[in-house]
Amino acid sequence: MRAVAPVLRAERVTVALGGRIALMDADLRVAAGELVGLIGPNGAGKTTLLRAVLGLAAVSSGRIVVGDRPVAEVRSEIGYVPQRHEFAWDFPVDIAGAVLSGRTRRIGWLRRPTAVDHAAVDRALELTGLSDLRRRPIGELSGGQRQRVLVARALAAEPRLLLLDEPFTGVDVPTQELLNDLFGRLAEDGAALLITTHDLAAAARTCTRVVLLNRTVVAEGGPGLLSDPDRMLQAFGLDRATLPRRRTADKEAAS
Repeated sequence: MRAVAPVLRAERVTVALGGRIALMDADLRVAAGELVGLIGPNGAGKTTLLRAVLGLAAVSSGRIVVGDRPVAEVRSEIGYVPQRHEFAWDFPVDIAGAVLSGRTRRIGWLRRPTAVDHAAVDRALELTGLSDLRRRPIGELSGGQRQRVLVARALAAEPRLLLLDEPFTGVDVPTQELLNDLFGRLAEDGAALLITTHDLAAAARTCTRVVLLNRTVVAEGGPGLLSDPDRMLQAFGLDRATLPRRRTADKEAAS
């Protein structure tokens, strides 16, 4: 069977931020139909890697391509779901307007949206269960509804590659279930998805593959990798031999 060509390729990517190495020689591939979980501790470079793919963080060395083209040429083919605090929820717009803003790169600046653009927004709202709320101001939304708006906004661009930064953080269980089901269906339909998450249980259930990152790729493989204690300790910068001493120290501090 012929191997599927990756949609996203990051090859030996190094990123420096403020004089500090945030990523070092990181390699990553995501193919069509894959839902890849990017797992690692805070400060491991997960968001930095997403921003590098988007062209928002300068790559010191290495390269990132989508298909066979540089990111700068295909930015409109990449959907991005940022962490919720990065979006301006006090902006005076309703849900439909916020989702339509996800098509700005396809529409072009100072051009009016067409029927095709509005149809893409309708599909995104339906996929995320927001059709009936389309005229609700975004400032009145719950945390789960806000997360669905961000996902719909990314889907409205009809991307071939979807990047999601901690989409399950702070959302209710029904929203988690809806998003898990949606991401799985998008992968089945041929999209390529890369998701950062601290929810290891959700990653084990829904991801087709996981990548352990701690400034570089520590390991990658099937979801079963999340059950490998040695790999997880390595990814989170822990030493198995120090764990008993840490527990003892914690007990002494509590006494």
